[in-house]
Amino acid sequence: MSELTGKTALITGSTTGIGRATAYALAARGANVVVTGRDAQRGQEVVQKIQAEGGSARFAAADLTNPDDVARLAREAGEVDVLVNNAGVGSFGPSADITGEQYDAMLDANVRAVYQLTTALAPKMAERGSGSVINVSSGAAVIGDVNNAVYAATKAAVSSLTRAWAAEYGPSGVRVNAVAPGPSERAIITTNGTA
Repeated sequence: MSELTGKTALITGSTTGIGRATAYALAARGANVVVTGRDAQRGQEVVQKIQAEGGSARFAAADLTNPDDVARLAREAGEVDVLVNNAGVGSFGPSADITGEQYDAMLDANVRAVYQLTTALAPKMAERGSGSVINVSSGAAVIGDVNNAVYAATKAAVSSLTRAWAAEYGPSGVRVNAVAPGPSERAIITTNGTA
């Protein structure tokens, strides 16, 4: 029996990249994984791989820039023991060139969806006396770099929310942590505009 047997893990943005790798890792440790993303085909591929390796998973489509979709995802996920807020949107370039649509998408997916899912699911974890929230921030949150102002600001907000939630939910047995990876291969490809 593994440490996550019988536990449910919701991982946003788990159809690709860091989220997909996290889904595989948690499933290998016994978690029932809720795979989320916008691409149903990629989501089913992740689910099928987990199931082929003896794990348990299901797919729930969600566009995290849409608050109604986020609320639906929180309801459909059910009782969640591990929430990994991984999904993110990034648009890079000079600050003056970032459109209102790009700005809104980054704030919606990278901050509001994280807030909305955590405040829907963490209080229930606290009532049960256990759970874990893992927020994927970024090294960009603490490094001022060119052509990255809005994305970096959203990830700094995630880091700040993490500290506040650790203080709020920690006394009830809920661990709240952030990880801050550097650039990944997918992020580099997207930045260069080739994916």
